[in-house]
Amino acid sequence: MSRAVFAVPGDLHTVTGGYIYERNLLEGLRDLGRDVAHLALGGSFPEPTPADLAEAATALAAVDREVPLILDGFLVGAMPTAALAKVAAPMVGIVHHPLAHEEGLDDARRAHLYRNERDNLALLRGVLVPSPHTARILIGEYGVPAHRVTVARPGTEPPAATPDPSPGRAGDVAPPLVLAIGIQHPRKGHDVLLRALAHLADVPWRAVIAGTPHDAEYVAELRRLTARLGLQSRVRLAGAVSSAERDRLYRAADVFALATRYEGYGLVFDEALAYGLPIVSCRTGAVPDTVPPDAGVLAPSDDPAAFADALRPLLVDHAHRARLAAAAARAGTRLPTWRDTAAVAAGVLDTVIDGDA
Repeated sequence: MSRAVFAVPGDLHTVTGGYIYERNLLEGLRDLGRDVAHLALGGSFPEPTPADLAEAATALAAVDREVPLILDGFLVGAMPTAALAKVAAPMVGIVHHPLAHEEGLDDARRAHLYRNERDNLALLRGVLVPSPHTARILIGEYGVPAHRVTVARPGTEPPAATPDPSPGRAGDVAPPLVLAIGIQHPRKGHDVLLRALAHLADVPWRAVIAGTPHDAEYVAELRRLTARLGLQSRVRLAGAVSSAERDRLYRAADVFALATRYEGYGLVFDEALAYGLPIVSCRTGAVPDTVPPDAGVLAPSDDPAAFADALRPLLVDHAHRARLAAAAARAGTRLPTWRDTAAVAAGVLDTVIDGDA
């Protein structure tokens, strides 16, 4: 049984795409018979406190030089290069998207994160990324040799029942349900979606925006914006929801809409496809690689009017919605499972163990 250590800061059960990916990858590697230890580190990353930084540096340096060490993306981006250089174990990093590509950074912070992550990536024996888009960034902008970058697309578990690709889960008895799922963070663009929906006041629809509160100021902004636009009776800001409620929302929805400003991948798009939902999103980051062109419509990012124009036909034309839903359902049946993702990662670990990376 091959051994490895998987270092992840914070709570592995946090409901964000990155943590979902890493939790399923850990479980998948174990299901494949790999002896993978979970090294839990302090939760202040990617802006670590001195205490969490010191703890992480000590713990990573203590990993045996014969044991591959998998590093969460926050560690790849935020650990000081001098600390990682002291790690004797062969390291494999996971990069969902580079930290310098995050929203809301000032120029100095963005430049620091870029330099730090670039220098840390040079220390790694391999890098796992969720999308070809992220791979292109690491190779083109960060100078990572192409042979060290492996795309391990996130897995998706199929729904218990076959998704219904009919034009509208609610039929003719209720307005179409627009569903958005994503953490309440500016990068997810829920504010853009709200403004887009305000442009569509003349057509029937109702909407649910679900996602873990991540940025308290942004959460408050969404509530104020919903009220200011007069959308309280048509939009529900659901916040964090249980797995069962999440599944119920996917089954009840007619359209999945996420006005994201950037995605390194976007697990929710695959989830929407698995449930046979047509998608409206933005032409940014990995979204064009993830959303099949016959199953979705992509608008420019940060443009509420354009997003509304992309969404409108799916709300008013049942036949059009049915065609995209059928394509989404077909694409959903072709998605990899988490076992497939783990198998790709296991191959990278084997390369590191053999010393060929």
